[in-house]
Amino acid sequence: QESASLDPEFAKANRQATLVTTTPVEKGTFEHYVEVSGSVESRKNITLSAETMGNIEQIYVTEGQNVRRGQLLLKLDDEILRNSIREVETSLELAQSVFNKRKNLWEKNIGTEIQYLEAKNSKESLESKLATLRAQLKQANVTAPFSGSIDKVWVREGEMAQPGSPMLRMVSLQDMYIDADLSESFVGQFEAGQPVIVTFPSLNEQFESKISAVSKVIDENNRTFSVEIELPKTDYMIKPNMISVVKLKDFASNNAVIVPTNLIQMDKQGDYIYVMKNSDTLNIARKVKIEKGKTYKNKTLIEEGLSGDELLIDAGFREVTDGNVVKPVESTI
Repeated sequence: QESASLDPEFAKANRQATLVTTTPVEKGTFEHYVEVSGSVESRKNITLSAETMGNIEQIYVTEGQNVRRGQLLLKLDDEILRNSIREVETSLELAQSVFNKRKNLWEKNIGTEIQYLEAKNSKESLESKLATLRAQLKQANVTAPFSGSIDKVWVREGEMAQPGSPMLRMVSLQDMYIDADLSESFVGQFEAGQPVIVTFPSLNEQFESKISAVSKVIDENNRTFSVEIELPKTDYMIKPNMISVVKLKDFASNNAVIVPTNLIQMDKQGDYIYVMKNSDTLNIARKVKIEKGKTYKNKTLIEEGLSGDELLIDAGFREVTDGNVVKPVESTI
């Protein structure tokens, strides 16, 4: 070692050596994730509209108010319907009486069959009409189909409600999930029960969850299929339509050889990376051909070319060529 340091050629080589830093090859578990955007959905996020036309008589709720299932939310003017019901009920009483008499006579073979059938038809027709009017009367009352809160009120008292026109929006935060779309190239790679990582950028929080359902249909417009992800329970206020980032693991390898992606270079023969090797007391840069695998978060899996005990040339890797003498120094970062 001492004689080598006295060798003029050795001293010259050291003076001309390229300064570099080195980093060891990483060995461990390599995981690759697919990252997609997801949206919070609620199975109970609905718009309520009138089933019949009528003047809005009274609105019993305000935006933000919590309501229970079956609670009356809005009432239409039903005076005309109630008058019609009273008229039909009076007519039905008479028709029922006539029918009972015709029936008794017919059972005694008195009167004609047509008289009996006409009385029967008149009674049943009025019964049907009364049932229809009572159903319409129920439609004048808009009630909560589930327990939740009133998110939006679009109408005012005194306005005319039209069938199908939105009046109220109601939402429940108790039955929400995350919906995300994946490219059809991932078909078969994910199934219900697989763990996922969910991040809400607006909350700056990350949660662990799992896939609850995978669609079996490909959207013909964008060639994707949807996955449903359980919404993790949290103290944060998560609302419908909130955007999330969903990370789904599609690959993992144990005892993998991993290198920083930025150190990989390419020439006509393929990918390569520079490692530092010792030769006759000199540190030499060596160009090593590699076969790379998946890349994630600036790290790349190396499938062939490295054993895992090499020292990679980090800073200065673009200034060296195969066979250059290099001198490792401490990184200043």
